Amino acid sequence: MEQVIVIGGGASGMMAALRAAEGAGSRVLLLERQQRLGRKLLSTGNGRCNLTNIHARPERYHGEDRDFVRPALEKYPPEAVLTRFHALGLLTVTEPSGRVYPLSDTAGSVLDVLRFALAQAGVEVRTACPARELWREDGGYAVRTEGELLHADALIVACGGAAGEKLGGVMDGYELLRPLGHKRTALRPALVQLLTEPDYPRALKGVRADAALLLCAGEERLAGSEGELQFTERGVSGPAVFDLSRQAAEGQTLRADFLRAYEPEAVLALLRQRRAALPDLEAGELLTGMLHNRLGKMLLKYAALDLRRTIGSLSDRELGRVMHACKDFRLPVRGTEGFDHAQVTAGGVRTAGFDPGTLESWFMPRLFVCGELLDIDGDCGGFNLQWAWASGLLAGGLGR
Repeated sequence: MEQVIVIGGGASGMMAALRAAEGAGSRVLLLERQQRLGRKLLSTGNGRCNLTNIHARPERYHGEDRDFVRPALEKYPPEAVLTRFHALGLLTVTEPSGRVYPLSDTAGSVLDVLRFALAQAGVEVRTACPARELWREDGGYAVRTEGELLHADALIVACGGAAGEKLGGVMDGYELLRPLGHKRTALRPALVQLLTEPDYPRALKGVRADAALLLCAGEERLAGSEGELQFTERGVSGPAVFDLSRQAAEGQTLRADFLRAYEPEAVLALLRQRRAALPDLEAGELLTGMLHNRLGKMLLKYAALDLRRTIGSLSDRELGRVMHACKDFRLPVRGTEGFDHAQVTAGGVRTAGFDPGTLESWFMPRLFVCGELLDIDGDCGGFNLQWAWASGLLAGGLGR
């Protein structure tokens, strides 16, 4: 009977173990360094677990070769992943954005059905059991843990990335694979808060707004996104910010358009209309009804208006400054929060060393790698978990 060892009990590792256990004549052992399986999974989607996105496609992923994800996504698209989860007893709901959540609205439901399935499939699970060393031996691989030496005919490494250290993010996978010839790219925190000059964010802590964002180096546009932005004490957060964070660095500028549905001339027309309709109102109320009150007042200060004046006293030039503040608010970027606050790792084990159709090593037969450990990271919105499930299923197929 073939002995399969899966290293890592996160999303991709659990799915890989389940798929491997479907193979006739396979005995599957799942090793997890934490005290329990799936700790990081429980924190996803703010505890709701955004388990996939029906719009998952290669262009929503990043890495040296984003097309590397194509075979996994084609064989195990979101619909196929959801079919598997439904078969395990999980009910789900799909939001208009394409994000999919458990109907229970709690990540624990996803973890529970996976745990039950592993037990039913006969997968042996050992928690608090980190793999310390791997090496090739005749007919397979040796895995050294804290207390014993294990043998595997086939090995699946699914240790995850460096992000979220408190929830299980580690460097283990990179170190385990390096002696086997698999190198990694530079690692960066992704899906993480941007740190900015604090004056404006600190005053707006907790305020959420819809915005179109640009990340720029000087006037060069590096990346763009749209959606929710949230101000924090140290900078900005939220899905639209997360999608830019993998490219963010100190010295750049974040530019925000808080009225993205309106062209500049339309915004000016609205401001002139407000001036004509309410000339005696204080200038501090100019954007009331258009934007969150605290955000509106901050943008007026950014435009250098005296908020104690009346709206009727504002000139066209001053209204133009307000329009530009709303449409092109700029924050100097100081960098990002670190790996401990990141949801995912950008960079990882180089995908060039693996067959994208099976995730088997090109030069270490019967060695498979999946999930965040590889140099693949997705946009915010369920894309990273979709990669975890799809790549876990593909690796767990063991080339079958």
